[in-house]
Amino acid sequence: MPHSDDTTRTSRRQFLEQTVVGTAALLSGSLALDGCAATGDTSHITGQLAGPNHRLGHLLRDATHGRWALPDTPFTVPSVEPAHEADILIVGGGIAGLSARRWLEQQGVRNVLLIELEEETGGNAQSGENPVSPYPLGAHYLPIPDVRNRELLDFLQQADVITGFSPEGLPVYNDYHLCHDPEERLLIKGHWQEGLLPAMGVPADEQAQISRFVALTDKLKAATGADGRDVFAIPVAASSTDPEWQKLDTLSFEEYLAQHGFTSPCLRWYLAYACKDDYGTNLANTSAWAGLHYFASRKGKAANASASSVLTWPEGNAFLAAHLRRQARSPILTGWLAHSIRRDTDRVYIKAFSAQTQQPAFFSARQVILATPQFITQRLINPVAPDRQALTADFQYAPWLVANLTVTALPQERGMPLCWDNVIYGSDSVGYVVAQHQSLQPQSEQQVITLYWPLTNEAPDLARRKAYQTPYADWKQMILAELEQGHPGVTAYVSDIQVWIWGHGMIAPQRGFITGQARQQAAQPIAGQLFFAHSDLSGMSIFEEAFYQGIRAAKEVLKSRNT
Repeated sequence: MPHSDDTTRTSRRQFLEQTVVGTAALLSGSLALDGCAATGDTSHITGQLAGPNHRLGHLLRDATHGRWALPDTPFTVPSVEPAHEADILIVGGGIAGLSARRWLEQQGVRNVLLIELEEETGGNAQSGENPVSPYPLGAHYLPIPDVRNRELLDFLQQADVITGFSPEGLPVYNDYHLCHDPEERLLIKGHWQEGLLPAMGVPADEQAQISRFVALTDKLKAATGADGRDVFAIPVAASSTDPEWQKLDTLSFEEYLAQHGFTSPCLRWYLAYACKDDYGTNLANTSAWAGLHYFASRKGKAANASASSVLTWPEGNAFLAAHLRRQARSPILTGWLAHSIRRDTDRVYIKAFSAQTQQPAFFSARQVILATPQFITQRLINPVAPDRQALTADFQYAPWLVANLTVTALPQERGMPLCWDNVIYGSDSVGYVVAQHQSLQPQSEQQVITLYWPLTNEAPDLARRKAYQTPYADWKQMILAELEQGHPGVTAYVSDIQVWIWGHGMIAPQRGFITGQARQQAAQPIAGQLFFAHSDLSGMSIFEEAFYQGIRAAKEVLKSRNT
């Protein structure tokens, strides 16, 4: 799914490790397929279509184009009388904004205020809940981090995700938060196999290519550039700037694979799945650097888990967002659309619109962190930095669908029983996860599964418009058809489908974006007053990058006061 603001999926097994384990299924998978009800009738299924408040957010776009105006006099400075004042104002309550707020608290900065458009903070790491279970609406896991990422480890320790350290200095993770076995499976040729890399019936020549790709990524994990840095690292800012390696960003991942003789359909399907899952892109629209980063950047270590282990929760990364909120005490105001910015030599003034009162108000701060994606940021700062408007075109965002289905059973074919992560070979979606997989409670008759579907078959703008215009009834039919591929007859066992549309689910690291100027320029502060933090400034919508960007911006704020 959109990971996050946001997180990323990585292979949790060695590529060629395909040993089937005999773990019992969490749901009944032994239903006889010839006993399933007809799949045509969906009248018994309830649900709704929802998503982030794009209608309120589009007021900013419409105002920029002169199609809408706030019901007040023109915004001038210093004639306004701010209704809310702070030393530091953070606009945007996604992971980056929450991370900045937490870090400032830890440095003893108390006069901080955060405002957020939605009614809940968390950005792409939001969640929902029904009588059966909490469930993710976006990002849903965190891979074991690199032990060199001390700030992230400190946060996880404060959240009791890390319970201590071994004598060798390796973190000990809370067993409840480590993904339980069985972790992942793939339906291919009518059989559920363990692991997501195709193994069943793969010809020998394709197996040889797979082995070669595995050897390549193993080598890249250990590779360093001429500057002594890891070629691929998390955060991206820690990666090598060696031009020889950065040349990879001038190629698409598809071009790179062709140049190196990786033609195997099975391997290419898996690599395309990885691009869809992490970036919402396909092989042709993903930078080769970003495509390889997916496999070569994960270097986590733990005392009680493998390097490929992941941390997950029934509510997904909303668990992490909640802990970021708790680790700071400064106020948060939700339901506020930041509309425009003005500044003088001493203060920054922001006009915002209240979703509750339908009226504007003014905020004033000494310094502002805009923890917003660039398609919002550039509209906000256009009056004070019109030269940056051109940067927006380089930031492309992938639309996503996330569907949470309440089911009583999942009819299945042969092979591996139900896992946490379940993927269908050749499917348009990137599979589904089971919300209750981590639960220690006895399994109920009903379960919630979360289907992730990046809308990659069309250009992002077109896919986004179609997603917003498609009614719930049509989405319901498409979701059921997708799930029927892996579970014929499942429609009869579905009681509810909650559909959530992310119009701008994640930043897409297209060719040239990682090493391009737009990303670097967009992160530069303005006059020691405006600072910027969002995962799109890393080029990857994963939790670790959003967390890093928030801390980076907060550090820049305090550094500016000491220079």
